[in-house]
Amino acid sequence: MAESKKFIVEIEKAREAKDGKPSIGPVYRNAIVKDGFRPLPQGLESCWDSFCQSVEKYPNNQMLGEREMVDGKAGQYVWLTYKEVYDLVLAVGASVRSCGVTQGDKCGIYGANCTRWVVSMQACNAHGLYCVPLYDTLGAGAVEYIICHAEISIAFVEETKISEGKSKKYDIPVKKKTDICTIMYTSGTTGDPKGVMISNESILSVISGVNHHLESINEEFSEADVFLSYLPLAHIFDRVIEELFISKGASIGFWHKDIKKLLDDIKELKPTVLCAVPRVLDKIYTGLMEKISSAGVIRQTLFNAAYAYKLHNMSKGYKHSVAAPKIDKLVFKKVREGLGGKLRLILSGAAPLSPNVETYLRVVTCAHVLQGYGLTETCAGSFVARPDELSMVATVGPPLPVVDIRLESIPDMEYNALSSTSRGEICTRGKCLFSGYYKREDLTKEVMIDGWFHTGDVGEWQPDGSMKIIDRKKNIFKLSQGEYVSIENLEGIYSLASTIDSIWIYGSSYESFLVAVVNPNLDSLESWAEENKVDGDVSAICRDTRAIDYILAELTKTGKENKLKGFEFIKGVYLEPVPFDMERDLITPTYKKKRNKFLKYYQKPIEDMYKNTK
Repeated sequence: MAESKKFIVEIEKAREAKDGKPSIGPVYRNAIVKDGFRPLPQGLESCWDSFCQSVEKYPNNQMLGEREMVDGKAGQYVWLTYKEVYDLVLAVGASVRSCGVTQGDKCGIYGANCTRWVVSMQACNAHGLYCVPLYDTLGAGAVEYIICHAEISIAFVEETKISEGKSKKYDIPVKKKTDICTIMYTSGTTGDPKGVMISNESILSVISGVNHHLESINEEFSEADVFLSYLPLAHIFDRVIEELFISKGASIGFWHKDIKKLLDDIKELKPTVLCAVPRVLDKIYTGLMEKISSAGVIRQTLFNAAYAYKLHNMSKGYKHSVAAPKIDKLVFKKVREGLGGKLRLILSGAAPLSPNVETYLRVVTCAHVLQGYGLTETCAGSFVARPDELSMVATVGPPLPVVDIRLESIPDMEYNALSSTSRGEICTRGKCLFSGYYKREDLTKEVMIDGWFHTGDVGEWQPDGSMKIIDRKKNIFKLSQGEYVSIENLEGIYSLASTIDSIWIYGSSYESFLVAVVNPNLDSLESWAEENKVDGDVSAICRDTRAIDYILAELTKTGKENKLKGFEFIKGVYLEPVPFDMERDLITPTYKKKRNKFLKYYQKPIEDMYKNTK
């Protein structure tokens, strides 16, 4: 389509650098809220109010479903209605209160997504308890740390039933928008997990923003929607989405906790909406590719021709539903049925989705595939791409109509928010922001400055007003499974290996593991080569797979000795006999690594390592 669209409006002017502070780009917001954000409905003060309204409106709608286990096999979904869940929540709430727990106390929930998780969460919502999810992916000791740090009075733990306390009735306390609804602990990058305090207002504001966004494109959720819950409820992404579906009277079905059988859950549940992380979508993509490549030459050729035709029409500006309807029926119907047959929206978050996977799924699933971006501190939603805008592939779309966004220049990294292509640290402002880190005002002050939350992520505005995430301000990578890796910290640990002189570690956010370029200690490498009868000069030894395996084994040993987590282990190594130097612009005069220069210089070895390590 010829005319260029712009989905954002400027509401405040840019500011030049002054008094040692960096320059700041203009403040933008979504064009549909240029005159102000939509206020929350009257009488909606908390997530509990939202649930109660749905119970009143849709008492007999299916709310929560789990698969029946028959002879060890997962069968059909069995459902509880909104009214049944409500009654259960009141009983559980009474049990909790009978233990002496009252409004403002902290309540832990430790377990995988299931009906009881949501019932426990709603019991916390009802009685104004701070819901504190506990989960073990934060590493050993983290659960204990959170229980102590958050001063948890009571916890729901999988497989234990709370004693019935139905006899006594407890009044549901009055709750305010500003009350804390949940404290979500995030891994952070170094040190202890941080407790992100999220108020009722934050969650309700994000839900309102998502609703407004979806209404503006005629894609709003309704009571007819069915959602598959498998991303951890202990994370903000799934929690907010589930609160949103509950507010609509929609149905939530839980997976049966086996990632290998996730597609089976999808086929059985027939969801209309799927929230995913790139790792899961990558698996769906490779599964489809394998099926097509084994389907025989004629079918493969037909499929590829159909794909090219539909993609061509979509890139001309046709909506995906009208780009090739006959082809959808004849060719892509099988893909659609493999995903339950009713899927209309796939939302991807937590890490970037590779552009080829995103484009491919947009064409063949006959569903909208949209990337979004947000942090726990921004209550999950800051940006989301728009359906049927192929130019938004590889971006996270424009801001949700609930936040203001600006970029702040980062002179050290040569990112300028005032240049013609505006780049800088993404800063966000709005009612969906967190209320601070629990008992860590010092950390809150570092990231919350004059009402603006500094995300630490580097973004680049696109001409249409969508955002592209291009870097991380501090040297932290997020791997494809959503885990943060603090690179400098790891380089310090791996440098303890006596066989290496220097190391540069890299983690692509499209991959699930780390690779490294290593300056080996030449003396120890040569004596190892002599012992193991590996001939040639130093460069030849560095290319020898035996030498590479030897150095990799030494690094693995160091990692194990220092009790690193699985995703922190290096899986691929490139040996560089020439020390990292200033001549190649790899280091500063004070020996700090110029990471973007390393990435450019070693692009080919990195690509090879990722290709050959799978």
